Amino acid sequence: MYLRHFGLRETPFSLTPDTSFFFACSSYQEALNTLLVAARNGEGFIKITGEVGNGKTLLCRKFLATLNQGRQSTTLIGTQDQAADAPPKPNFITAYIPNPYLEPNSLLLALAEEFRVPLEKDADQYLLLKGLTRALLECARNGQRALVCLDEAQAMPLESLEVLRLLTNLETEKRKLLQVVLFGQPELDERLRHHSIRQLRQRISFQYDLQGLRKNELDRYLRHRLAVAGFAGETLFSTGAVGKLHRITGGTPRLVNIVAHKALMLAFSDGRQQVLARHIRDAAADTPEVRRDWLPWAVALTGAAVIVSLGIAWAGIAWMRLQ
Repeated sequence: MYLRHFGLRETPFSLTPDTSFFFACSSYQEALNTLLVAARNGEGFIKITGEVGNGKTLLCRKFLATLNQGRQSTTLIGTQDQAADAPPKPNFITAYIPNPYLEPNSLLLALAEEFRVPLEKDADQYLLLKGLTRALLECARNGQRALVCLDEAQAMPLESLEVLRLLTNLETEKRKLLQVVLFGQPELDERLRHHSIRQLRQRISFQYDLQGLRKNELDRYLRHRLAVAGFAGETLFSTGAVGKLHRITGGTPRLVNIVAHKALMLAFSDGRQQVLARHIRDAAADTPEVRRDWLPWAVALTGAAVIVSLGIAWAGIAWMRLQ
């Protein structure tokens, strides 16, 4: 493996959503700020969408890890604490459902397990709802807020989405007893347009569409992950390699990680101390989902076509002169 060769403690471009590698690019930070503001305001439904590979799961885990941190560590970008005696942030009791492709009863069971609701064996839906309601009321009495994050929410059955809406009907005079954050691919928006869940759609008060890394952010992203992995230098990626990496991945973090990992392996096998554009090219050739870096080939083909056309024209003129 290339770790010792490059002076790394761990693999810098693993696909595991490790929050220690979280990079606060503009889109990630805006999405995180949106989540924190909405959660602390007690909003019922919050929605985060993003294309495959844009880091929704990592954002979700970072959000959950940040939610109950101290005031200093969770200050939003562009804000400052105005008073040292400001009231403390609310304490959240959170649940995380990574695979919400569950029928209503199974979803209620999963929520009951996450919130540690004691249930009798073979409890029916009525008892599940009763137990969850009791647990949520207890949270409110203790000055706590209950929040659930559902990843891959575009896969949820419509009936389960409706059960979530009914759960958010539970409220005190001041606020909802349960807040719900939906993380999903763009198909989630199509599902939410279904007429049968229009009431849920109207309750989404905050939403954000997560984007990939911008061109001017990719170099800092690579440097950040390398530094977290233990690299002591500036960077392992040449300027040409960074530019080519963004062209073929469009800034999608998952694709960036896949290609960067393969490129490091290729540079290691070459005995190089830096990743070059050709390493990115060769790594991309083994990665079906990346964009084809077609521009140089298009220019070459266009040039060849022009040469062929000129040759045909010249041959035609020469033939006419011979007649």
